[in-house]
Amino acid sequence: MVSKRRRQYNKEVRDKFYVYNQELEEARQLALAPATQREEASQTSTHRHKHTSFTQTQDTTCSRLSARVEYFEGLASVSTEHQAQVLPVYDPQSFDDFDFNIVDGAHDTYLEDTNTEQVRKRKRTAGDYPLASWLPERDTFILEMLRLEGRGDFITQAICHGSYGCSLPAEFRCEDCFGTELYCQPCTLEKHREHPLHRIKHWKDEFFHAVTLKSLGLRIQLGHPTQERCYNPAACQDFIVLHVNGVHEVALDFCGCETAQSPTTQLLRIRWFPATVLEPKTAATFKLLRHFHILSFESKVSTFEYWQTLTRLTHNRGVVVVKDRYDALLRMIREWRNITLLKRFGRGHDPAGTGATEQGSCAVLCPACPQPGKNLPENWESAPPETRWLYALFLAIDANFRLARKNVSSDQMDPGLNRGWAYFVEERQYKTFLTDVGRCPQEKSTCASHNAVNLAETKNSRGLAATGAGTVDCSRHNFKRPCGVGDLQKGEKYVNMDYLFFSTMQYTGDIAVLNISYDIACQWSTNLWQRMHRYPSTIHLRHHDNKTITFLVPKFHLPAHIDICQITYSHNLLKGMGRTDGEAPERGWANINPVATSTREMGPGSRRDTLDDHFGDFNWKKVTNMGVSLSRKLKAAVPERDQHVRDFEDFDNALQHERPEQVAEWRLAVEKWESDSSQENPFALTGKPLTQAAVRLSLSQQEADNLEHGMDDSLHEEVSRSVLISSGMEIEDQQCRLARDIELLGGHPTDLQRTKLQERSNILRRKIEQWSKVQLLYMPVVARLRASDIPTSRTHSTEEKVHEIELWLPSKIYGDAADPVHQCDATLCQYEWELRRAQAYDALDELRRHLRLRAHLYKFKDAHIRGQRANTRASAIIDKVESNVSVAAARYRRAWSALEHLSFALSRTTWKEEFPKLENDDIRGMSQGKPGQSSGNRTLSWIWKARGIASDAPEGETVLNESLRIEWCKSRARATRWVEEVQLLREEMRRVAAYLLWHAAWWDAQADRRTGLALAEVEGIRGYAKRQAAVRRDLHDTFLSKWGAVNGIF
Repeated sequence: MVSKRRRQYNKEVRDKFYVYNQELEEARQLALAPATQREEASQTSTHRHKHTSFTQTQDTTCSRLSARVEYFEGLASVSTEHQAQVLPVYDPQSFDDFDFNIVDGAHDTYLEDTNTEQVRKRKRTAGDYPLASWLPERDTFILEMLRLEGRGDFITQAICHGSYGCSLPAEFRCEDCFGTELYCQPCTLEKHREHPLHRIKHWKDEFFHAVTLKSLGLRIQLGHPTQERCYNPAACQDFIVLHVNGVHEVALDFCGCETAQSPTTQLLRIRWFPATVLEPKTAATFKLLRHFHILSFESKVSTFEYWQTLTRLTHNRGVVVVKDRYDALLRMIREWRNITLLKRFGRGHDPAGTGATEQGSCAVLCPACPQPGKNLPENWESAPPETRWLYALFLAIDANFRLARKNVSSDQMDPGLNRGWAYFVEERQYKTFLTDVGRCPQEKSTCASHNAVNLAETKNSRGLAATGAGTVDCSRHNFKRPCGVGDLQKGEKYVNMDYLFFSTMQYTGDIAVLNISYDIACQWSTNLWQRMHRYPSTIHLRHHDNKTITFLVPKFHLPAHIDICQITYSHNLLKGMGRTDGEAPERGWANINPVATSTREMGPGSRRDTLDDHFGDFNWKKVTNMGVSLSRKLKAAVPERDQHVRDFEDFDNALQHERPEQVAEWRLAVEKWESDSSQENPFALTGKPLTQAAVRLSLSQQEADNLEHGMDDSLHEEVSRSVLISSGMEIEDQQCRLARDIELLGGHPTDLQRTKLQERSNILRRKIEQWSKVQLLYMPVVARLRASDIPTSRTHSTEEKVHEIELWLPSKIYGDAADPVHQCDATLCQYEWELRRAQAYDALDELRRHLRLRAHLYKFKDAHIRGQRANTRASAIIDKVESNVSVAAARYRRAWSALEHLSFALSRTTWKEEFPKLENDDIRGMSQGKPGQSSGNRTLSWIWKARGIASDAPEGETVLNESLRIEWCKSRARATRWVEEVQLLREEMRRVAAYLLWHAAWWDAQADRRTGLALAEVEGIRGYAKRQAAVRRDLHDTFLSKWGAVNGIF
């Protein structure tokens, strides 16, 4: 009703608004009309004016816009000039009082769902419509740009005013200097001795021509001050310089004096980076290299695209061919990345030089993670168990199959420059390891989730040297770890991920608490330590027996695992996890995936160096954003903690009044499990799962007891009553599978396909014939039913299809309970009842498992699978899972129908509460709602609430106790995780501040490490170290100012 009334009201207001806007337009047209027409319109001294005012009011249900129209007598019109000013073509302020949200139907739905008051929008100004303000000035912009194509203010200037007494014509203008003055040729050269890479235009033939400073006679002298010439220059007439404004050909003179430095050094001292150290004839300016460096991080532009940009900036007409320096630019950028990396990590301050760089020493470390000796408090190793978890290291393992590399070049032709100094492991050691132990067989998976990971095998490895990359990250802050990245050859094999894990663990120091997250942690961790002992001792995790290591599955991946994994490897249930989700690598891939297009074409060394550089920049941006990110997280976590703690206390207090003894038992059980994970998991169902295998075992044991006591009443020496029913149900399943395979065969099957189906049909028919003979012993009525079931139209030549043969199990016989002929042994009915219940639970469990797997496969396919071939294979796997979902649903419905028939014979009336009828809308994932349901109204399908356990206690009491216990444990876990999150965030803030101060002191210590150098070199080394120390202290002070509102951190 509210929405309908509001829409009708909105329509009225909108109509009035359009009338008002039309009047504004008429007034504007009148203002722009000829003077004679305006005089005629203003002959009368007064005129009746119409004024419409809009008022917005709010109440508890909605926000209303009311309009009121008034008429008054006033002057006919104002002056023409004033009208032109106050009545423009488009006035944004005329919309200030109009709330466009009230005409939005989706906004009405949102208000109804949330039941909150609409927030009044601020008053809009002209600044909210910048394009509308610019449109009237568009012609001005075009005119001014065209004016710059001429001489502009200097059109009457014929003589150059560049220097005193100059009388030459002014014909040259610089495109890069400030101002548009024109100068003569000598003055232009004199002004550009310190700006040799500016672009010059020559006014000739009534337009500006592009010329070079070289063509005007400029020569660049190296090794001497700008105005000083060398008496023994080494000339280079065609030196190429790459700058941010294009490609320049210059005339260059190297210094040839006795004390001259090498050409490479002379170029570097004017901040030109030579393309080669042997007779360089090409260089790039430091400014260009820095520009590309940052641009590649932010836009992921490739070197080729950047080179194309430079060539078009130089000549965009296609007439002049720019000399190709693409290969030189590739080489210079790669060297620049390596030099910058070494410089930023103090390798130039080490007297031993860059050759003494250790592996992993050039990685940007996470300041919020525990770093022994850098940001941990004194005596942290002896912290009590209550606070020991605060000093845990959180790691996450994952693989990315977008970062593939084609099989081009080799490590001999394209060696890496970093050599394991940053994030990628050292390639030679890695390949040696894979060669020695890489043939170990991959362990089989017992969890559904691993099937999703096996999709990596669908990646076509033909023509690829690497099908992707594996990584180990900091799972709370998304930092790439030192020596934690490596190439994958085919799929996500344990041997690859083991090496990366053990490699980066060498940089964890003495951290005693480790929380390791991996999407297949349930399988990967099972034999991890046994596999470690097969590996070289150099990568072993020492004293792992004395460490507290917890393996987890990321929250996004966990629903695809089996039930036991969801309570054993959950971040939400395990102590000391806070609100960590373990999905940090997935978020990090979004930053690096755009680079995959260019890196897949690179050689091995170029690719590793490029990705190392991008990982380093990603980590550094995380460091600089720590002040904002941690503060935002803490501000969000504190109210969540308070709310969940209150919710748990209310729930706990209510249960304490009703069942205090049980609550005490639950609390004790949770605390024991948190202290020792080998104890019984309080989040697990205590009853034994009800399965067909368990029921068959129980029935077999009952028959064994009867045999011992001489009470066996079997009519067949090999087939008992329970075996008859269970084998009949197995035959029924085989009939359904055969029918489905025939349906999926298609209209044009091959001879081989038809042969296999015919052989299956023959085998199944023989089984049915043998089973039917035994069935007649226990169920004589079946003979009469079969005789009456034979259609009169069937001849000897039209044999009944094997998958359509009726088995006449007890449930089928009692399908028509009103017929007295339909009689059957009550024991057989009871046996089938028990087996059908178990079959229904098995089918539900299978249905849930395949639904979880289907959801995970879709997400995995969207995130990782690229290319037509891989998508086709992945889609085939998903189609197979979809088929399994349909099979499981059909199996449950078959069991449900049998239970419905048997309930009449056994007088069972409450069974439908345990087994609801399965509708098509019920077959959906945990996060899916029914068709048409909004996210706010989404409900969980009942299939995710079914319990499926066996118990001797009264059914209602068992369900209630189990539900209350598990909900109490989960409520306690939610509150505890939020409490831990606040504590972790406060500790991480303290660690960040401590690490920055430590790092500043480290840089201070680097300032005076090198001796025996020239004074200028010593000053540069010292200045860089002091600047880096100042950067860390500035970050420290900035972060503390942002965190100042959070009390009690330090």
